[in-house]
Amino acid sequence: MSVSSNNVTQQLIQLADTHIAHTYTRFPLVLVKGEGCRVWDIEGREYLDMLAGLAVCNLGHCHPKLVAAICEQAQKLLHVSNLYQIEPQIRLADLLCQHSFADKAFFCNSGAEANEAAIKLARKYAKEKYGNDRYEIITMTNSFHGRTMATITATAQEKFHKGFEPLLPGFKYVPFGDIAAARAAIGPNTAAIMLEPIQGEGGVNMPPPGYLEGLRALCDEQNLLLILDEVQTGMGRTGKLFAYEHFGMEPDIMTLAKSLGGGVAIGAMLAKDEAAKAFGPGSHASTFGGNPLACAAGIAALSTILEDGLLDNCRMMGEYLLTKLVKLKSKYSFIKDIRGKGLMLGVELEFEGKDIVNACLDRRVLINCTMDKVLRFLPPLVVNKEEVDRAIGVLDEVFDPNNSG
Repeated sequence: MSVSSNNVTQQLIQLADTHIAHTYTRFPLVLVKGEGCRVWDIEGREYLDMLAGLAVCNLGHCHPKLVAAICEQAQKLLHVSNLYQIEPQIRLADLLCQHSFADKAFFCNSGAEANEAAIKLARKYAKEKYGNDRYEIITMTNSFHGRTMATITATAQEKFHKGFEPLLPGFKYVPFGDIAAARAAIGPNTAAIMLEPIQGEGGVNMPPPGYLEGLRALCDEQNLLLILDEVQTGMGRTGKLFAYEHFGMEPDIMTLAKSLGGGVAIGAMLAKDEAAKAFGPGSHASTFGGNPLACAAGIAALSTILEDGLLDNCRMMGEYLLTKLVKLKSKYSFIKDIRGKGLMLGVELEFEGKDIVNACLDRRVLINCTMDKVLRFLPPLVVNKEEVDRAIGVLDEVFDPNNSG
């Protein structure tokens, strides 16, 4: 590391501390370049990215098809109002509906906005169909749905609520995986049940067998909408295009963001016609939602996932990574559990994982820790065996500094 490059890093960090709101605890690392599963910092050091921008860069960094689509669109049209028809938006909506349960798409800019749209649609639909007293939404403990007032209220984790009370009325929380609790929570005001099919930020928590199917049946029985937040699980992350496909059921509403644009900010709410018809002109909107650039990126990202074998690679590499992690579990008694699906895997430890993440960073492998004790692996769907082996080797070394390999 040269003195001059180190000075640049420190200068940038000082500028960040001065001018950027302190809403993240950031690592002292300035990343400036990416390719596939690798990123480089401003000092030229290479890192293996097993986090993919928190499940955003599913194609890896700077995938040629994505870059080409962005460049081509940027030379033609960046933005026009949704007062007019937007060709890339139309084509992306068509692709998403062709490959999912949905009939309609609403585009926005983030997962929180997509979940806001879902909450609004569920309330409006229920009020129009059943009366003004139908507005309540049941969500799950350890969920995460976003940072707006409505979505932090939907998020059943107290740590996200502190300092922002009073929260919005109209939400009830029940334990994830407990159908009986969901049934007991339903009352005359209930409009919908909302959950992640696999909880991400909450600890990579898998649903028990039959749980999602049971919620679908319960919603049908009680005339409720079922909303699936697939912001993290969607776009191939679990080995299928959408996680609900693993469970033999369909939602009424689904939210997407993160990897939908392959790294370009975009969100979407998908819905069946029956629910979607509650939104009419003026009922909801987004100035930048579905803009030409983001939708061109979305088309390229989705087409690449479908056409380039990324779902197959996700399943194969997910199994390979899972096998390697299970071997580590047999070696280290402090690993409590390994869980997840596809390339969305969590390693639960008996102790806090912050130091493990930092030690991996020192060895130039990027992972993160959620719920204090769950190491989270979210590599790009293009990851290969050599890259998985490198990550596992580093983790093994960190778990046992005396390990010689």
